[in-house]
Amino acid sequence: MVVLDTAADLVQPLRRGVARVAPWFGPAFVAAIAYADPGNFATNFTGGATFGYQLVWVILVANLMAMLIQSLSAKLGLVTGRSLPELCREHLPKPVSRGLWVQAELVAMATDLAEIIGGALALALLFHVPLPVGGLITCVVAFALLGLQNKGVRRFERVIAGLLGVILLGFLYTVLRTGTDGSALAAGMVPSFSGTESLLLATGILGATVMPHVIYLHSALTTTRRSDVTMRQALRAQRTDTLVALGLAGLVNLAMLLIAAQLFFGSGIAGADTLEGIHAGLGATLDRNAALAFAIALLASGFASSSVGTYAGQVVMQGLIGRSIPLFVRRLLTMAPAMVILLLGADPTTALVWSQVVLSFGVPFALVPLVWLTRRKDLLGEHRNKAITTVVAGAAAVLIIALNVFLIVRTVVS
Repeated sequence: MVVLDTAADLVQPLRRGVARVAPWFGPAFVAAIAYADPGNFATNFTGGATFGYQLVWVILVANLMAMLIQSLSAKLGLVTGRSLPELCREHLPKPVSRGLWVQAELVAMATDLAEIIGGALALALLFHVPLPVGGLITCVVAFALLGLQNKGVRRFERVIAGLLGVILLGFLYTVLRTGTDGSALAAGMVPSFSGTESLLLATGILGATVMPHVIYLHSALTTTRRSDVTMRQALRAQRTDTLVALGLAGLVNLAMLLIAAQLFFGSGIAGADTLEGIHAGLGATLDRNAALAFAIALLASGFASSSVGTYAGQVVMQGLIGRSIPLFVRRLLTMAPAMVILLLGADPTTALVWSQVVLSFGVPFALVPLVWLTRRKDLLGEHRNKAITTVVAGAAAVLIIALNVFLIVRTVVS
């Protein structure tokens, strides 16, 4: 009896702690799904199949950068009660905010390109659905998921978190079966490249990991998390939310590359640099269950990330220019490029990889205003960035811009 009482005494504070923190969890999980979208599948599997473990360090660095960036975005929304797009409209000249909106819409199309193609590919792999039809189905399901917001944003967050869990379990199952080369993994943590193709893929991985539309979105999601707790407690809970959610997304990305590196690098298996080839290769080297887990994870990713992308587009438009359009119209506009590619029969994996490069171009336009606003005392008061935080975030922005400039020069010269 004494033992039971002692156990209850130990469990009770834990329950109170969980109950206190639980309401703050959710925004980062919505953001995290964008870090495990079909674009990540394409870049990470292609990177592992082509260069083995060499680009492991890129995933690690990109994930750490994502944690920092999303934490800043969450803080901005929580402290000010306004989203990053709204603050850009308030504190930047009108032509600048409108220019940010134009490029954000282009990035939204690249985002939808990856997500719709990913969902269509998954449906083709699972049920042999033609790619254009699969693209339409993905759009319809994503729109239905967005409808959950009408019943409360928490329900939407829980469903998206559940789909992230499906993706994580699918890849953990496979990576545990394939095993990992420990020495090669350690070597892959040392920064290195193998020519311009590896640099191109590294930029794609960066674009797939640090997503501009969820930099905007995360700040909007945290504006609803206002309560009677102190701001320091709220910020601590949001940092935990971000670390847990982005940590899980980072595990997903790392697992993708490890699987591809272990099974397909140097194997001579044809088509191992495409998602269809990866699916077939998993079936050939492991079994049907591994291929099924991959396809289900890809489907969950396409459905969830497509709905999050449309949600983010609405937040960006309303914040930057103070206007909005019906979600159905937005869905039609952003899905158009993806449907054209599917109808023309272009290679889906190549389109996915290049969409991530386009996304990487959009990151500085969200990141630079974020760093500038979160260092301002007149907006965040005592919660503004410390000097070291501003320096590190600024260095991340410079790195991304430098990679983009290199790619532009290389494209023009070649």
